[in-house]
Amino acid sequence: MATTTSTAPPVPASRTVPGRRRRRSGWWLPYALLAPAVLLEVFIHLVPMLTGIWMSFTHLTRFFIRDWTSAPFVGLRNYQVALDFDGAVGRSLLSSFAITCAYTVLVVGVAWALGMAAAVALQRPFRGRAAFRTLFLVPYALPVYAGIVTWNFMLQRDTGVINQLLVEDLGVLDERPFWLIGGHAFASIVIVATWRLWPFAFLMLTAGLQSVPDDLYEAAAMDGAHAFRSWWSITLPMLRPVNMVLVLVMFLWVFNDFNTPYVLFGTSQPAAGDLISFHIYNASFLTWNFGAGAAMSVLLLLFLLLVTGIYLIALNRRSRRA
Repeated sequence: MATTTSTAPPVPASRTVPGRRRRRSGWWLPYALLAPAVLLEVFIHLVPMLTGIWMSFTHLTRFFIRDWTSAPFVGLRNYQVALDFDGAVGRSLLSSFAITCAYTVLVVGVAWALGMAAAVALQRPFRGRAAFRTLFLVPYALPVYAGIVTWNFMLQRDTGVINQLLVEDLGVLDERPFWLIGGHAFASIVIVATWRLWPFAFLMLTAGLQSVPDDLYEAAAMDGAHAFRSWWSITLPMLRPVNMVLVLVMFLWVFNDFNTPYVLFGTSQPAAGDLISFHIYNASFLTWNFGAGAAMSVLLLLFLLLVTGIYLIALNRRSRRA
């Protein structure tokens, strides 16, 4: 009996090159989805930033606005003028920087304290808590210009409700002060900026408190810990990751704040409210020296990058030690 053997057809050799993965279908989709965001980031942030850096090395004034690319190159002269604290430009920039530092410390500190106090006060459920949360978020939900213009009307010397309340109703002051000019302008801008910012701190801290277990507070109460001790030993350590980001974000926002002084004071801001962002605006658009204004902007950018880097490095080292 004869047996027949069938041979299987040869398997074709793979054409893929060894060591190279075969691309899956649709590999381009993530890049296509990211492309619009990347292009917007490049054209809205990166290109203007690089243009501003280039402008800081030129003598770009009103005479070169029509053909701004032909402005003469002056190297580091704009930076030398801005950092010459014996000159008028350097002294005014240094004064504005000092005012901005004080303004930032006060606004961030008070806004964080108010946000923390409100978040802790509304941590426990009680009747009407939702209404209080909504009420506290109203300043943050209002349009920036609408809120600041309202404060501008309230702070008017003759017709403002603030002077009406302090002088006529309560009798705290003998005469109506000027809140938008002179030395009181600094207090006015700090109050308005704090009013705008503290609901953001309240919102972030309230979200962070949702992750703190109630068992920790119950155990602390059984051990006899009072409210401040529980806040210091439980709430603050548990909110540390939130506070790390919150303080940094508020610092960057407040130090770069332009809307508050611009809307509150107009183009002629008082010396006490001469924040550095507004100072750079005046140096650029009132004196028509865009090269000097760009140099000040680059110096501000370098300062913020330096402070942010030091802050993050210090926090990372502290986290490793803990």
